[in-house]
Amino acid sequence: MSGERDLSKLLSDMRPDLRHGAYVFTTVAGPAPDGVRPVASITEDEGSTLVITKEEADAAGLPYDYVAGWITLRVHSALAAVGLTAAVSTALAEAGISCNVVAGYHHDHLFVPYDRSSVAVAVLEDLAGRRR
Repeated sequence: MSGERDLSKLLSDMRPDLRHGAYVFTTVAGPAPDGVRPVASITEDEGSTLVITKEEADAAGLPYDYVAGWITLRVHSALAAVGLTAAVSTALAEAGISCNVVAGYHHDHLFVPYDRSSVAVAVLEDLAGRRR
């Protein structure tokens, strides 16, 4: 089941969905501690980066310095699609909003400053509307 590759269609159909809660990026030397269920993770030379709920990080005593809202683009984008990340990050950058992108098999996921999450959704909805 391959995803969409056409950039115009990806942008017009992206339907940004702000998930409930606050998320943080933290790092650990080994596996995730008990009780911590990452929504995303990547192993780097320096350790494992975990994206987890703020509540789990606080409960486990894990440090973080970036609290994010999680936006899922509800369009099935192909991993080989060209331009979606650039278009989305450019629109958010023009609004002064940082964006950390994680690609899943079916969707792209954006982590934006928690206190600007609603504004980020509005920016993305405007971008989608201009493509329709």
